[in-house]
Amino acid sequence: MVAELEFLNSIPYFSGLDPAELEPITRLVLEKTVDRGELVALEGEPATNLYIVASGAVKVFKTSADGKEQILSIVRSGESFNDVAIFDGGPNPASARTMGPVVLYKIAKDDMKAVLRAHPRIALNVIKVLASRVRDLLSLVEDLSFKHVISRVARILAEQVEGETAAGPRLTQQEMAAMAGTAREVVGRSLKILEEEGAIKLDRHRIIITDKGVLQKMMEFG
Repeated sequence: MVAELEFLNSIPYFSGLDPAELEPITRLVLEKTVDRGELVALEGEPATNLYIVASGAVKVFKTSADGKEQILSIVRSGESFNDVAIFDGGPNPASARTMGPVVLYKIAKDDMKAVLRAHPRIALNVIKVLASRVRDLLSLVEDLSFKHVISRVARILAEQVEGETAAGPRLTQQEMAAMAGTAREVVGRSLKILEEEGAIKLDRHRIIITDKGVLQKMMEFG
Protein backbone atom coordinates (compact mmCIF):
# COMPACT_ATOMS: atom_id res chain seq x y z
CA MET A 1 0.00 0.00 0.00
CA VAL A 2 1.36 3.43 -0.90
CA ALA A 3 1.69 6.21 1.64
CA GLU A 4 -1.11 8.69 2.24
CA LEU A 5 -0.60 12.16 0.79
CA GLU A 6 -1.84 13.98 3.90
CA PHE A 7 0.51 12.09 6.22
CA LEU A 8 3.57 12.62 4.03
CA ASN A 9 2.79 16.33 3.90
CA SER A 10 3.24 16.41 7.70
CA ILE A 11 6.71 14.80 7.56
CA PRO A 12 9.60 17.28 7.98
CA TYR A 13 11.40 15.85 4.94
CA PHE A 14 8.54 16.82 2.63
CA SER A 15 7.58 20.12 4.22
CA GLY A 16 6.81 22.89 1.75
CA LEU A 17 5.92 20.69 -1.23
CA ASP A 18 2.58 21.30 -2.91
CA PRO A 19 0.24 18.35 -3.65
CA ALA A 20 1.30 18.18 -7.30
CA GLU A 21 4.94 17.74 -6.27
CA LEU A 22 4.15 15.34 -3.44
CA GLU A 23 1.76 13.02 -5.29
CA PRO A 24 4.45 11.28 -7.41
CA ILE A 25 6.53 10.72 -4.27
CA THR A 26 3.68 8.84 -2.59
CA ARG A 27 4.02 6.12 -5.23
CA LEU A 28 7.61 5.53 -4.10
CA VAL A 29 6.77 5.26 -0.39
CA LEU A 30 5.42 1.84 0.60
CA GLU A 31 3.58 0.85 3.77
CA LYS A 32 4.79 -2.01 5.96
CA THR A 33 3.15 -3.41 9.11
CA VAL A 34 5.54 -4.89 11.67
CA ASP A 35 4.81 -6.85 14.86
CA ARG A 36 6.22 -6.02 18.28
CA GLY A 37 9.86 -6.91 18.89
CA GLU A 38 10.90 -7.25 15.26
CA LEU A 39 14.31 -6.05 14.11
CA VAL A 40 13.88 -3.56 11.27
CA ALA A 41 17.52 -2.54 10.86
CA LEU A 42 20.70 -4.25 12.05
CA GLU A 43 23.83 -2.33 12.96
CA GLY A 44 26.60 -2.91 10.43
CA GLU A 45 24.34 -4.26 7.70
CA PRO A 46 23.88 -2.46 4.34
CA ALA A 47 21.12 0.17 4.39
CA THR A 48 18.43 -0.21 1.75
CA ASN A 49 15.52 1.94 2.96
CA LEU A 50 14.70 5.16 4.76
CA TYR A 51 11.94 4.46 7.29
CA ILE A 52 9.21 6.78 8.60
CA VAL A 53 7.04 5.71 11.52
CA ALA A 54 3.35 6.10 10.67
CA SER A 55 2.11 4.67 13.98
CA GLY A 56 3.68 3.01 17.00
CA ALA A 57 7.27 3.42 18.17
CA VAL A 58 10.71 2.07 17.27
CA LYS A 59 13.79 2.10 19.47
CA VAL A 60 17.13 2.85 17.84
CA PHE A 61 20.04 1.37 19.76
CA LYS A 62 23.66 0.22 19.72
CA THR A 63 24.91 -3.00 21.30
CA SER A 64 28.33 -3.47 22.90
CA ALA A 65 30.54 -6.52 22.42
CA ASP A 66 29.27 -7.96 25.72
CA GLY A 67 25.63 -7.46 24.74
CA LYS A 68 24.90 -4.26 26.67
CA GLU A 69 22.30 -2.09 24.96
CA GLN A 70 22.32 1.72 24.74
CA ILE A 71 19.09 3.21 23.39
CA LEU A 72 19.88 6.31 21.33
CA SER A 73 16.31 7.38 20.61
CA ILE A 74 12.69 6.31 20.48
CA VAL A 75 11.21 7.14 17.10
CA ARG A 76 7.49 7.93 17.06
CA SER A 77 4.82 8.75 14.49
CA GLY A 78 6.00 11.27 11.92
CA GLU A 79 9.70 10.70 12.66
CA SER A 80 12.29 8.87 10.58
CA PHE A 81 15.24 6.57 11.18
CA ASN A 82 18.09 5.02 9.22
CA ASP A 83 18.67 8.45 7.68
CA VAL A 84 22.46 8.61 8.02
CA ALA A 85 23.16 5.33 6.25
CA ILE A 86 20.84 6.27 3.39
CA PHE A 87 22.59 9.57 2.74
CA ASP A 88 26.24 8.67 3.35
CA GLY A 89 26.14 5.24 1.69
CA GLY A 90 27.62 3.45 4.70
CA PRO A 91 26.20 0.59 6.77
CA ASN A 92 23.50 1.02 9.39
CA PRO A 93 25.14 2.90 12.32
CA ALA A 94 22.64 1.43 14.79
CA SER A 95 19.93 -1.22 15.06
CA ALA A 96 16.19 -0.55 15.20
CA ARG A 97 13.53 -2.71 16.85
CA THR A 98 9.76 -2.19 17.14
CA MET A 99 8.36 -1.54 20.64
CA GLY A 100 4.85 -2.67 19.74
CA PRO A 101 2.81 -3.14 16.56
CA VAL A 102 4.15 -0.54 14.14
CA VAL A 103 3.15 0.79 10.74
CA LEU A 104 6.16 2.00 8.74
CA TYR A 105 6.52 3.88 5.50
CA LYS A 106 9.69 3.02 3.63
CA ILE A 107 11.40 4.54 0.62
CA ALA A 108 14.29 2.82 -1.15
CA LYS A 109 17.71 4.47 -1.01
CA ASP A 110 17.93 5.03 -4.78
CA ASP A 111 14.38 6.42 -4.88
CA MET A 112 15.19 8.86 -2.07
CA LYS A 113 18.25 10.07 -3.95
CA ALA A 114 16.15 10.59 -7.07
CA VAL A 115 13.62 12.59 -5.04
CA LEU A 116 16.42 14.81 -3.71
CA ARG A 117 17.67 15.50 -7.24
CA ALA A 118 14.16 16.39 -8.41
CA HIS A 119 13.32 18.58 -5.40
CA PRO A 120 16.25 20.64 -4.05
CA ARG A 121 13.89 22.01 -1.37
CA ILE A 122 13.86 18.56 0.22
CA ALA A 123 17.66 18.72 0.56
CA LEU A 124 17.25 21.77 2.80
CA ASN A 125 14.67 19.88 4.85
CA VAL A 126 17.10 16.95 5.19
CA ILE A 127 19.78 19.32 6.53
CA LYS A 128 17.35 20.61 9.16
CA VAL A 129 16.30 17.10 10.21
CA LEU A 130 19.88 15.85 10.49
CA ALA A 131 20.98 19.01 12.34
CA SER A 132 18.19 18.42 14.86
CA ARG A 133 19.37 14.82 15.21
CA VAL A 134 22.90 16.03 16.00
CA ARG A 135 21.54 18.32 18.72
CA ASP A 136 19.63 15.39 20.25
CA LEU A 137 22.77 13.23 20.27
CA LEU A 138 24.79 16.05 21.84
CA SER A 139 22.17 16.29 24.60
CA LEU A 140 22.43 12.54 25.12
CA VAL A 141 26.23 12.74 25.39
CA GLU A 142 25.89 15.60 27.88
CA ASP A 143 23.46 13.63 30.02
CA LEU A 144 25.56 10.46 29.98
CA SER A 145 28.77 12.37 30.71
CA PHE A 146 27.74 14.97 33.26
CA LYS A 147 24.32 14.20 34.74
CA HIS A 148 23.45 11.99 37.70
CA VAL A 149 21.36 8.90 36.95
CA ILE A 150 18.37 10.44 38.77
CA SER A 151 18.54 13.41 36.42
CA ARG A 152 18.68 11.11 33.38
CA VAL A 153 15.69 9.08 34.58
CA ALA A 154 13.73 12.28 35.29
CA ARG A 155 14.39 13.50 31.74
CA ILE A 156 13.26 10.18 30.26
CA LEU A 157 9.99 10.44 32.21
CA ALA A 158 9.50 14.09 31.23
CA GLU A 159 9.85 13.18 27.56
CA GLN A 160 7.18 10.50 27.98
CA VAL A 161 4.69 12.76 29.75
CA GLU A 162 1.29 13.46 28.28
CA GLY A 163 -0.94 15.01 30.90
CA GLU A 164 -0.15 13.23 34.16
CA THR A 165 0.56 9.71 32.96
CA ALA A 166 3.61 8.50 31.09
CA ALA A 167 2.63 8.30 27.44
CA GLY A 168 4.09 6.72 24.33
CA PRO A 169 5.38 3.15 24.45
CA ARG A 170 5.36 1.68 27.96
CA LEU A 171 9.01 1.49 28.92
CA THR A 172 10.30 -1.29 31.12
CA GLN A 173 12.91 -0.48 33.75
CA GLN A 174 15.42 -2.37 31.60
CA GLU A 175 14.62 -0.12 28.62
CA MET A 176 14.90 2.97 30.82
CA ALA A 177 18.28 1.69 31.98
CA ALA A 178 19.35 1.26 28.35
CA MET A 179 18.38 4.87 27.70
CA ALA A 180 20.06 6.20 30.85
CA GLY A 181 23.26 4.19 30.41
CA THR A 182 22.96 2.37 33.72
CA ALA A 183 21.67 -0.84 35.34
CA ARG A 184 18.00 -1.73 35.88
CA GLU A 185 18.48 -1.82 39.64
CA VAL A 186 19.81 1.76 39.62
CA VAL A 187 16.76 2.91 37.66
CA GLY A 188 14.53 1.23 40.25
CA ARG A 189 16.25 3.12 43.07
CA SER A 190 16.04 6.38 41.11
CA LEU A 191 12.29 5.94 40.61
CA LYS A 192 11.87 5.39 44.35
CA ILE A 193 13.78 8.61 45.07
CA LEU A 194 11.66 10.54 42.55
CA GLU A 195 8.56 9.18 44.28
CA GLU A 196 9.90 10.20 47.71
CA GLU A 197 10.57 13.70 46.35
CA GLY A 198 6.95 13.94 45.21
CA ALA A 199 7.69 14.09 41.47
CA ILE A 200 5.98 10.80 40.56
CA LYS A 201 3.78 8.06 41.94
CA LEU A 202 4.45 4.41 41.18
CA ASP A 203 1.16 2.57 40.65
CA ARG A 204 1.81 -1.05 39.70
CA HIS A 205 3.01 -0.84 36.10
CA ARG A 206 2.14 2.83 35.68
CA ILE A 207 4.20 5.91 36.46
CA ILE A 208 2.06 8.93 37.30
CA ILE A 209 3.57 12.40 37.20
CA THR A 210 2.40 14.14 40.38
CA ASP A 211 4.48 17.33 40.20
CA LYS A 212 6.03 18.42 36.91
CA GLY A 213 7.89 21.24 38.66
CA VAL A 214 9.68 18.85 40.97
CA LEU A 215 10.40 16.53 38.05
CA GLN A 216 11.94 19.45 36.14
CA LYS A 217 14.05 20.33 39.18
CA MET A 218 15.29 16.75 39.45
CA MET A 219 16.33 16.87 35.78
CA GLU A 220 18.95 19.45 36.78
CA PHE A 221 20.33 17.25 39.55
CA GLY A 222 24.08 17.06 38.93
